[in-house]
Amino acid sequence: MLRVWLPPGYDDLTNVQRRYPVFYLNDGQNLFDEATSYAGEWHADEAADRLIREGAIPPIILVGIDNATRERMREYVPYRSLQPHMMRVRGRYYPDFLAKEIMPFISRQYRIADGPENTGLGGSSLGGLIALYTAIARPGLIGRLLVESPSLWVAGRKVIADAWRNSHWPQRIFLAAGTREASRDDRSERMVHDVRDLERALRASVGQDRLRVVVDEGAPHSESAWARRFPDALRFLFGS
Repeated sequence: MLRVWLPPGYDDLTNVQRRYPVFYLNDGQNLFDEATSYAGEWHADEAADRLIREGAIPPIILVGIDNATRERMREYVPYRSLQPHMMRVRGRYYPDFLAKEIMPFISRQYRIADGPENTGLGGSSLGGLIALYTAIARPGLIGRLLVESPSLWVAGRKVIADAWRNSHWPQRIFLAAGTREASRDDRSERMVHDVRDLERALRASVGQDRLRVVVDEGAPHSESAWARRFPDALRFLFGS
């Protein structure tokens, strides 16, 4: 299931030749409607509408990619892993799924602007992990990357090791986590530590103006926290 939000003015006759940047977001059930969400809503449509009308960002199209519900972990984990124990993972196919199925379909149905500078990808938790993995596995596919509260601990933090070896990153990256991500303080501290390690890997190749890192004091691992930070992420990723 793909959930597509079109910006104000998309159907106006004056815009029939206009093409729009597109932002693909994982866990699409949780983006636009409390009724379809299983854990809360990002209010992504309201945030984008407000920022577009304020002139903070250009009109963009949001595409929510629903997860596979009970198979979500297998879908979003790209590495064989002992923690969590998962040998039959499907996440390594996600970059091709995005590039060869979802993106061509959206381009056929909607007026999408070409090029990585007009293409974003983002997600939270495991959805943030697979977004980060996609940026590494398919360099040049996306130019805007949102990584919220990523599950960097999967498979012994292999994605951080991969990040150190990567040098071709999107033009802008927004990376964020809260200081109360877990029920235990030590686990929350480890998550912030992992985010800081990822930041160091990114800083090796990405300039200050291309990377925004937010450690949100007191913020939990929740849709409400990601919703609160989403407007700032949009401004950084797509604003001028």
